[in-house]
Amino acid sequence: MQREVEHEILVRAAPRTVYRLVEDVANWPRLFPPTVFVDHLWRGDGEERLRIWATVGDGVKSWTSHRRSDPDALRIDFRQEEPFPPAAAMSGSWIVEPAGPGTSRVRLLHGYRAVEDAPDSLTWLDEVVDRNSRAELAALKDGAERANDLAARTVTFEDTLRVDAPAEAVYAFLNEAQHWSARLPHVAEVELDETTPGIQRLRMHTRTKDGSTHTTESVRVCLPPHRIVYKQTHLPALMSLHIGSWELAEDGDGVTTATSRHTAVVDPANVTAVLGAGAGIAEARSYLRSALGGNSLATLEHAGRHAEAAL
Repeated sequence: MQREVEHEILVRAAPRTVYRLVEDVANWPRLFPPTVFVDHLWRGDGEERLRIWATVGDGVKSWTSHRRSDPDALRIDFRQEEPFPPAAAMSGSWIVEPAGPGTSRVRLLHGYRAVEDAPDSLTWLDEVVDRNSRAELAALKDGAERANDLAARTVTFEDTLRVDAPAEAVYAFLNEAQHWSARLPHVAEVELDETTPGIQRLRMHTRTKDGSTHTTESVRVCLPPHRIVYKQTHLPALMSLHIGSWELAEDGDGVTTATSRHTAVVDPANVTAVLGAGAGIAEARSYLRSALGGNSLATLEHAGRHAEAAL
């Protein structure tokens, strides 16, 4: 049985501004809570193929999607080429329409079927599509209406280290996070689950400079031997978003350039509680740059020494 559903929301932003947010899939992990990572497989004239990883229900799903964009009509049609079980088919459209001066109506359409039309599977799909559609539309509204505020609270940076070892050896250290509590001084405890190969759920207790610990949970998409992308799903109080990646490039001499990238958004409600009276967004951004960068650079340094010692 084919199910057809529609969700919509009004956004106080110009239609073309809203459309650009939907079109820019590389920014989806920052914009949409369920999206972990989007990888472009192919791009053509108004068409593209994507591999998407996202939280769905209590798990993480991945699928390949074909999109056709029409910027004149402010419409994007999509179809999953490899639907995630228990979906037998999944397609839909993003449609942005004028709804008054400086206001847009966004309609998100879905059509789907369950494998063998199983009633339980269809019910599960109904719930997932409804929950994720509402979350995505709310996030789109927030991202469009508060773009300047979000930009002011965002810090993006990278750190790079050269390692005299192959990328595969450095990747192994980063991939085997279950050993980090024994290998990294700032990691007090770690739990790693990889039920689906290449998709990791990581729970980590990290020591801070004052000796206290905080707990984070992340989804990691592992693409050996050159890339691990992650999104934190349980964050420290100072952040409302944290995504990042480990990227490894090996030259012809077997030397690896290892890069750690971060994008974090300050949660203004917790700045004073975390950093003390008088602290503001600027101080929070600086603190995150130092704390996140310090830990990731330390991880790269240990990964490099571990990889070089294994040669």
